[in-house]
Amino acid sequence: MAVRLTRTNWVALTAIALIAVQLVIRAVLAFKGYFYWDDLILVGRAGTQDLFSPEYLFDDHDGHVMPAAFLVAGVITHLAPLNWIGPAISLVVLQLLASLALLRALHVILGWRPVLLIPLTFALFTPLGIPGFAWWAAALNSLPMLAAMAWVTADAILLVRTGNQRYAVTALLVFFGGLLFFEKAAVIPFVAFTITALLAHVTGDSSALRNVWHRGTRFWVGSLALTAAWIALYLVVVDQERWSRDLPMTRDLLSRSITHGIAPGLAGGPWDWQRWAPASPWATPPATVMVLGWLALAAVIAVSFLRKERIGLLWAVAVGYTIACQIPIYLMRSSKFTALELAQTLRYFPDLVVVLSLLAAVGFCAPNRERSRWLDASRARTAVTVTAAVAFVGSSLYSTATFTTIWQDNPAQPYLQNAEAGLAEAHRSSSAPMLDQEVDPFVLQRVAAPENLASHMFALLRDRPEFESTTSQLRMLDNRGHVVDAKVTWVRTIVRGPDPKCGYLVQTDFPVRMPLDGPLLPSDWTAEINYLANSEGSMTMSLTEGPDVKVPVHPGLNRVFVRLPGAGDAIDVRANTAALSVCLASGPVGYLAPL
Repeated sequence: MAVRLTRTNWVALTAIALIAVQLVIRAVLAFKGYFYWDDLILVGRAGTQDLFSPEYLFDDHDGHVMPAAFLVAGVITHLAPLNWIGPAISLVVLQLLASLALLRALHVILGWRPVLLIPLTFALFTPLGIPGFAWWAAALNSLPMLAAMAWVTADAILLVRTGNQRYAVTALLVFFGGLLFFEKAAVIPFVAFTITALLAHVTGDSSALRNVWHRGTRFWVGSLALTAAWIALYLVVVDQERWSRDLPMTRDLLSRSITHGIAPGLAGGPWDWQRWAPASPWATPPATVMVLGWLALAAVIAVSFLRKERIGLLWAVAVGYTIACQIPIYLMRSSKFTALELAQTLRYFPDLVVVLSLLAAVGFCAPNRERSRWLDASRARTAVTVTAAVAFVGSSLYSTATFTTIWQDNPAQPYLQNAEAGLAEAHRSSSAPMLDQEVDPFVLQRVAAPENLASHMFALLRDRPEFESTTSQLRMLDNRGHVVDAKVTWVRTIVRGPDPKCGYLVQTDFPVRMPLDGPLLPSDWTAEINYLANSEGSMTMSLTEGPDVKVPVHPGLNRVFVRLPGAGDAIDVRANTAALSVCLASGPVGYLAPL
């Protein structure tokens, strides 16, 4: 028996097909990516902290409070340390949840009307959502928030429409889940209320605000209470001194984000990207796609006002959210030293994409103007709509392809893969520990300390040497991640000791200070210590301004390399073991370098 293809099922099937195509494209992008910057911070913390401790879950991560994101990252990292397959799969799964939640919200607003495909296509393929997806740490924030935003908005509409309080409960639970991944999810109830009220307004409710509030009171009050509690937690956890008062820079960033990010994105741009490793890519749209973006926006505005009534508020909300979703981020990130390219990274727009899609769906529910019958359904309208959609998707796919190419230029991938192989070989060839050290700054810089230390980044690898503050065999990771024999550079020299036969004599009751031939600025220094000891034991060493480091010693003439963080012009030494006597000779203090 032949199955009749109704409007309902062809729209639904087309929507599912669009999501499937998007997932294939996003999967290619995800699996061609790799760990980048904050991803490695998450990896390091997961390897050195208890996954269920408050210190781990509620860490101030560059102004973010994201316990659920930390937990998900920690579990994936523990299952397969430094294996990109786990994060890539999580990206695709989270994207699927976000896309299905958006489809549900659009269906709740529009039903299975063909116009549903227009905002869905925009949301699925616009490059404005690409950078926030490809970067794992960012996606662990934004994708759960997007799914929660769409789901809660749909629940809020259904709550007001049906009065079924079940939707208030599920909306609160999903909203709380979104907050656990990203503090920016605090905007969700405000978005949900606005979309629900606008839907009531355009469909003829003269008391939209009052009716929407009254019918959804249980959710609105509950969500506001939850938001207030989360804001209080955020203020306790996050260092508020990171907030900037550089309003001119914030204004410049906002302007640049619109001209070089949002406007080209409306036409499937930016087409072109640039990157200076280790920075993330930023959009560099040519003038052509910028002009196309503004023309597309002007056309949409003109057609919407010609065709629909009561949509002025929708455009006001769209402009307001475009500004409001960016200002808090720029106030936290900007300073006089901030590059305007920050606004061109397009990392801060995924939620804007969802909001614009929902507003478009609401706009389609507005009544048509009497004088707009020439815009009624026709072959010409269908041809123009399909042509515009195909052009937009093609432009977006080109932008996605160029982003994928430049995103693969990631110095972390060869470094980490070489390091994993080299550490395994070093473990097999020697039982000596490796001196803890910073990884290459193109992989993770000192501002991320202590997660930029090898002992943190590779903590969960099973086949590797131990990382210690002292070692008798000096090896290091070079700038490509290879394990190589190393030496200490002569930045400073320990001045020869007063005893010509012993140098500096250290005993339990006689600590000594070994002067350097010049001062050291604050850093992680390495000292080559040549010594003669009478027995097994340990010493404690430190720079003038630095922490104590315990140094094991063995009887006889030996050499040990010691990592000494800090600054100063001398090294203080004391013996810890009873009856221990150690003679210390001159030697270099500096950085590690390949032998």
